[in-house]
Amino acid sequence: MENSAKENAQLFSKTIILPIDRSSSKSESSASKEKQTCCGGIKIFLGALSFVYFAKALSGSYLKSTITQIERRFDIPSSLVGVIDGSFEIGNLLIIILVSYFGAKLHRPKIIGVGCLIMSAGTFLIAMPQFFMGRYRYEIFSSSTNSTVSISPCLQDKSQIPLSVLERSQAKINAGCEKEVGSSMWIYVLLGNLLRGIGETPIQPLGITYIDDYTSEESAAFYIGCVQTVAIIGPIFGFLLGSLCAKLYVDIGFVDLDNITITHNDARWVGAWWLGYLIAGVLSVLAAIPFWFLPKHLPRPESRKDSSTSSEQSKFIIEDNKEHHRSYEQQVKILEMAKDFLPSVKNLFGNPVYFLYLCASIIQFNSLIGMVTYKPKYIEQQYGQSSSKTNFVIGLINIPAVAFGIFSGGLIMKKFRINVLGAARLSLGSSFFGYLLLLSLFAMGCENSDVAGLTVSYEGTKQVSSYEQTLFSECNSGCICSKSEWDPICGENGITYVSACLAGCKTSNGSGKTTVFYNCSCLGITASPSRSSSAVMGACQKGKECPKMFLYFLVISVITSYTLSIGGTPGYILLLRCIKPQLKSFALGIYTLAIRVLAGVPAPVYFGVSIDTTCLKWGSKRCGGRGACRLYDSNAFRYIYLGLTMVLGTMSIFLSIAVLFVLKKRYVPQDENITANGGRGMVSVQTRKDNFVNSDYLIQTTYWPEKETRL
Repeated sequence: MENSAKENAQLFSKTIILPIDRSSSKSESSASKEKQTCCGGIKIFLGALSFVYFAKALSGSYLKSTITQIERRFDIPSSLVGVIDGSFEIGNLLIIILVSYFGAKLHRPKIIGVGCLIMSAGTFLIAMPQFFMGRYRYEIFSSSTNSTVSISPCLQDKSQIPLSVLERSQAKINAGCEKEVGSSMWIYVLLGNLLRGIGETPIQPLGITYIDDYTSEESAAFYIGCVQTVAIIGPIFGFLLGSLCAKLYVDIGFVDLDNITITHNDARWVGAWWLGYLIAGVLSVLAAIPFWFLPKHLPRPESRKDSSTSSEQSKFIIEDNKEHHRSYEQQVKILEMAKDFLPSVKNLFGNPVYFLYLCASIIQFNSLIGMVTYKPKYIEQQYGQSSSKTNFVIGLINIPAVAFGIFSGGLIMKKFRINVLGAARLSLGSSFFGYLLLLSLFAMGCENSDVAGLTVSYEGTKQVSSYEQTLFSECNSGCICSKSEWDPICGENGITYVSACLAGCKTSNGSGKTTVFYNCSCLGITASPSRSSSAVMGACQKGKECPKMFLYFLVISVITSYTLSIGGTPGYILLLRCIKPQLKSFALGIYTLAIRVLAGVPAPVYFGVSIDTTCLKWGSKRCGGRGACRLYDSNAFRYIYLGLTMVLGTMSIFLSIAVLFVLKKRYVPQDENITANGGRGMVSVQTRKDNFVNSDYLIQTTYWPEKETRL
């Protein structure tokens, strides 16, 4: 029938039908093209955004994995490393308001691309000091490492002192010594991390809203969920990359590794920390490329063309023919919003549930951020593990446990249809049992290594002293030794000595890691007569029980990470449901700002300051002055690190109990009244709508910078 109609049209009215046919065909092809552009464009954007999330999560977690490496390379204390770690949050806060507001009016994909380039520039800047500082030098007993000739570490005459020692002493006198190249290079690491925080700022708010504007409501939640899932994978690769780089020596490719006298477990070991930043920087550059080819606007899906749910579209995408009118309307709205700002703040902080939950979250995140920042350092110092193994364990075990915990929390909420009161209970229960598990870690520590003059006396009796004079004894009184250097040796009696000189060793043989010291007078005090007074390079291993304790620690740590993570999703549900709908966005903004300012920035600093107080032996800089800590009091470190975490966690639990009490008192009767009034159908519809909005906000805000590495 269609064929006959076409034939008749061609015979009798060809000139009329053909234009109609073309118009129809053009209309169909245009609609088809628009649909393809919409679907194709948003999927390309989704893939690009997922890769960006992966790249930024990888670089953030890699920074955590290099904390101890940076501390040793730049000879700085833990407190200063905490400032460097917190600089990311400072950079993020500097421009987050400007980007969130003005960025939505401009070309969002290109702004994200610019952010990626800034982020990559910051990442490259962090690695740059390695190429300007010269080679890494650590304390060493003799500069002639290749010699196999017998050398006496116990220097009894000043004429025997090696030239390198004399040069170092002379350098200390030099007033301009501290201004040498490399003495303040850590500032570039701080500035690079600050720049990385600035570059990361537009990715989340502009990326999520772009997806929300140009997809259907049903697809938006799924797409955003995909992005968050990819983001959780980033930290796993970040810590694994940290593990790989920590195995490589810092100056690999520039020095002969056969001459390196230290091993991975040595407190002076520094891995190729800079290499991972170069890789992360390249990933950020690659992530920026697709955004330069994406359009400012995409065709909106049919289901949302008449909808006002897309906040960015309704506020900032202005049609040309209504530009002046809408500009005037926006000015009026801005004035109204300015007038409503203070009343909104008063309303928000006047809500006791929101205020108490905000306080509880700030304290809890102080606990978690401090714990996570120094977790690699704690494992290294407490259990005698290398940086490489520590990062591998965290990346392969802890991070997946956190991801599984977040997923489980959302699954429990959905399966059991838990209301706001149930969410508060689940969040509280998660925190309570998580911190109970942390209590058990106090019993899973290792005793101090036996270090003569610091943790044991030269006679072998237990003592703890950070007083440098205790390093000297009658057995080494005939030697001219430095009390500031750290070049440990392990005696046959199982005791570590700060240096071969302080052990009273008269002769040595071999080179590099194979150097053996003989006739060590201080070893003879505790060694049995049948044993020779010899020692080898490097500190002695921790006690036999330590590997078993480390295994127990890993098991409890994984269970704790999972338990604490379960409460993440219910906590956000509670936050969203306890406030007025029109204040949700503002409340979430205040919440994120408070967490970053009052937890993300200060927690690494005061945790670092507290940890520094447990140091027994500080390293020395080449030009004098205190360097990085070489030995901690294991017991004091454990009590300070876990104690701070527990005290803050307990405070947050008490505030969470107050939240539950107020919530039960104020909000449950209202729900019962609504149900009793017979508005079941309307409430059901409204609840479904609110649930969708809440889940939409939840997905947008559950991920904030480096959240995956918090546990």
